Amino acid sequence: MTTPDAARIKDAVRARYAEAARADRATCCGPAGATQEAFGRSQYGSSETGALPEVALAASLGCGNPTLFAYLAPGEVVLDLGSSGGIDDLLSARRVAPGGIAYGLDMTPEMLALARHNRAEAGVTNAEFLEGGIEAVPLPDESVDVIISNCVVNLSPDKPAVFREAFRVLRPGGRLAISDVVLRRPLPPPLQQVIALWTGCIAGALTAVEYRAALELAGFEEVSVESVDTYDGAVLAPLAVKASCCADPADRIDVEAAIAAADGAAMSAFIRGRKPAR
Repeated sequence: MTTPDAARIKDAVRARYAEAARADRATCCGPAGATQEAFGRSQYGSSETGALPEVALAASLGCGNPTLFAYLAPGEVVLDLGSSGGIDDLLSARRVAPGGIAYGLDMTPEMLALARHNRAEAGVTNAEFLEGGIEAVPLPDESVDVIISNCVVNLSPDKPAVFREAFRVLRPGGRLAISDVVLRRPLPPPLQQVIALWTGCIAGALTAVEYRAALELAGFEEVSVESVDTYDGAVLAPLAVKASCCADPADRIDVEAAIAAADGAAMSAFIRGRKPAR
């Protein structure tokens, strides 16, 4: 078994999310196995989602609700790293109106097309969707007030680049408010190498200590990692099965051993940080 390189990880992630977009439904990137009702959808209240298209709700692939704690205000510019079907962008756009704008950034053309369709269905005019990777944001320096993200940073093979870019585009005093999968303890090295566990938001996750250290290294202050929900082995079992039966032969794993190793190791978390004021 070999460690997957960055290109292989990105190709696998893009393929999985393209499939989800074409199906107009989530294939779960919160706790693995949430196949009947997307876990991400359950994190939003009816007062938030009542005016959103059903397709936008079904395509919520997150592990939290970053808009809940971002404390958005009218006139602010928001950037969503990995916008998928656009649910967080549509919610954010309404909260920063009038005068504000919500940017959604995604590397998957199929997801961008779905997000733009959802924007039109919702009648939102101050949301814009950009194609690109979260490691190289196509926006100018110091052009954003708030950065949000929902279970996407763990998918990146180059997280230091993600945090450097987030710091670059934020204005002085700007804030980071993201939901992500975070590890309570490191996974065994063999599990870190399995592509299906990368695309399932587990193998690429950082520990809480690593997350804080990486954000502080990028320049952020007031960094915190707050646990929201812990995933037990039963929740992760379908992902382990997929990693065994659907993966390349070199990536197949012992399902029972993987479930035992991952039991309680991953959690959804809310991560905050702030760029120092000038």
